[in-house]
Amino acid sequence: MMFRICGFALFCALFCALISHDVDAAPVSSSRPVDAVNVFIGTGGDGHTFPGATRPFGMVQLSPDTQVRHFRQSYPWAAGYRYEDDSILGFSHTHFSGTGHSDLGDVLLMPYSGDTKLEPGYPERPFSGYRSRFSHKEEHAEPGYYAVKLLDHEIDVELTVSERVGMHRYRFAKGEAAKLIVDLRSSIYDYKTKNLWSSMRVRKDGIITGMRETRGWAAGRQVYFAMQFSRPLLSREIHNREDAVEYRGFAGPGSGPQDKAKVEGKALVAALDFGVPDDQTLMVKVAISAVSEEGAIANLSEIQDWDFTAQRAKSKQAWDDALSAVSIEAKPEMRTKAYTALYHSMMAPSLFMDVDGRYRGPDSQVHQADGFRFHSTFSLWDTYRALHPLLTLIQPAQRNVDFVRSLLASQQYSPEGILPVWQFHGLETWCMIGYHAVPVIADAYMKGIPGFDADSALNAMMASAEYGPYGGLKHYMKMGYVPTDLEPEAASKTVEYAFDDWTIARMAEKMGKADIARKYYARAQNYRNVFDTRTGFIRARKSDGEFRVPFDPTASNFGSDYTEGSAWQYSWYMPHDNAGLISLLGGDAAAISKIDQVFDAKVDQKVYAHMEDISGLIGHYAHGNEPSHHVAYLYNYFGAPWKTQQRLQQIMQSQYQARPDGLSGNDDLGQMSAWFMFTSFGFYPVAPGSNEYILGRPFLDKATLQLPNGKQFTIRAHNLSDAHPYVGSVSLNGKMLDQNYLRHEQIMAGGELVFVMQAEPNKKWGNPKDARPYTQTPYQ
Repeated sequence: MMFRICGFALFCALFCALISHDVDAAPVSSSRPVDAVNVFIGTGGDGHTFPGATRPFGMVQLSPDTQVRHFRQSYPWAAGYRYEDDSILGFSHTHFSGTGHSDLGDVLLMPYSGDTKLEPGYPERPFSGYRSRFSHKEEHAEPGYYAVKLLDHEIDVELTVSERVGMHRYRFAKGEAAKLIVDLRSSIYDYKTKNLWSSMRVRKDGIITGMRETRGWAAGRQVYFAMQFSRPLLSREIHNREDAVEYRGFAGPGSGPQDKAKVEGKALVAALDFGVPDDQTLMVKVAISAVSEEGAIANLSEIQDWDFTAQRAKSKQAWDDALSAVSIEAKPEMRTKAYTALYHSMMAPSLFMDVDGRYRGPDSQVHQADGFRFHSTFSLWDTYRALHPLLTLIQPAQRNVDFVRSLLASQQYSPEGILPVWQFHGLETWCMIGYHAVPVIADAYMKGIPGFDADSALNAMMASAEYGPYGGLKHYMKMGYVPTDLEPEAASKTVEYAFDDWTIARMAEKMGKADIARKYYARAQNYRNVFDTRTGFIRARKSDGEFRVPFDPTASNFGSDYTEGSAWQYSWYMPHDNAGLISLLGGDAAAISKIDQVFDAKVDQKVYAHMEDISGLIGHYAHGNEPSHHVAYLYNYFGAPWKTQQRLQQIMQSQYQARPDGLSGNDDLGQMSAWFMFTSFGFYPVAPGSNEYILGRPFLDKATLQLPNGKQFTIRAHNLSDAHPYVGSVSLNGKMLDQNYLRHEQIMAGGELVFVMQAEPNKKWGNPKDARPYTQTPYQ
């Protein structure tokens, strides 16, 4: 007995030491990539990341929820957790990383002690419900693992995961009964998400299964679960509180305890009692499924024992393996920022199929994946720009094939017959604009990634590009632009459709389909139809051909001429034809002057204050939102690469910090982080599908990419420091490189890229016309 007590005391001491962790401090020195990650970066401010446990591209994201549920104030809690909060609602199994919108928060569990309270209560009123206060001093997280002490219940919580299963370990105070709330009502963005139906069943073997169907961001979403416990369940209460006053901190007049084996309703919450455990510990495994309760039970097989420590080690190793795709040498803070950005780049698209290969598609029907793993959570308006191009360099080819085939399968089963726009859990949300699954597929094809049928893919791409009812496409195909009096956000839609069309043309040309290539290359020039050479801005036209007046280039409103941006931010969006932009602006000097105005403008913060997503401002440049992400690299096309280098240092120093509020805007499922990774390497894919990366300047002393073909590509930076922000020279495999871009084939061949940095700009390097990137469009 003495040995057991001493052992427990030692465990508690070690646990407290472990979770007493200053998240602003650099991680403990270690050569392992996983130990450099600070998962709290982005959990404060508007980063909207979560600190909980998940696997690379995993189906389960098991994380604490702290949201306050105030009506129409859910934006700050889009990931469920916000670092500024001091109480935890519970631990749910599905989350988005870095989005500006949310849903999810499925199957919330909350261990508790003392009296049963079926409502979460108010964060400002301790003990008003099952919610508990916590302190960051007793919170610790790392990739694949999260731990915290619930102060009001005196319970130590630890979480880890496999791909489809969340594993909980709770340690209760001595003599306290192990009790657990299971709340199927809880949702992130609760004011928009409503339970259509839910069920909970206690099976003879002690496993609890159930489901819920919600009407939220994605209507009719179904999630199934299976829950297994390390101890026998002694008693239970399952309530349908549909008629109760919800989230008021007191119990309402619900239907009362239910002793049935299965209970159904719209507002289910269960209170489970496991008695006083001898070792003070209760463990829970929760599997989720897209298909059925039986599917969730089968998914439980991913974790077949109760060895939490071993499962935590497996999760950590999975992350270490994934992060080892890039070997980074840099100062400690920079290394932490880089590996954390790489970590955030591997959250999505996330797996969404059962162990038997079944998944639920956009038609809400169950399908079987054959030869690929179905993924969902495609925030394509964001991620086609840098995230997907990054993953083609650091993920196995099969992972990228899984993404492409998931997109194509979704198109096959889409009621509209088009590729996903913004999809999660297999369902379409119709959020944002464009048909940006197209450049993801085209980029993969242009890079020679095998494993999907090119003809089927091209047909799916054209089906999306020619679906008239979507986003004013019928007008775009007829008139060459989207008219603003017939369709909102018309200027943005026109230029984004034009880029997507260019990627179709690129793929068709490589496939030898000249007629298709010619057609879409012509459509790719449609951006010219909304460019006003008089003002030098992209502007929306009306159906009579006239520009909308009055015109204010700073104007930005939801439903206006631009999508989450203004004319200042969108007038640079023709990444496939920057030579055309130079011509429209009147030459290199005029283009440089215009882009300088973007960065150097003295902008009153109130101009964009009403738009949550326009953040990270440097003049009119808004790094916190995607339309600006390629802009600093455009100086390369204008013959002034040293200005790109200057702007990149300005952005990197002001927009990324190693602290919870260290991201200037939503990470957007890894796009902000992927931008950081490319920029830290020293190059960026301005036009996915071009197979070109525009050279900027590096921010890491050394980075080695373990390429999917088994080769290595190393980037070195000599004389790297804040005092040496400019590129003096660049060499590739020992040969001086005069051009200011790299071809994808040059990277995939392996080798070494060396930057020599210096204090003053080298205005001769990368300046001549023949040193600039691809800017021509054939078939003009």
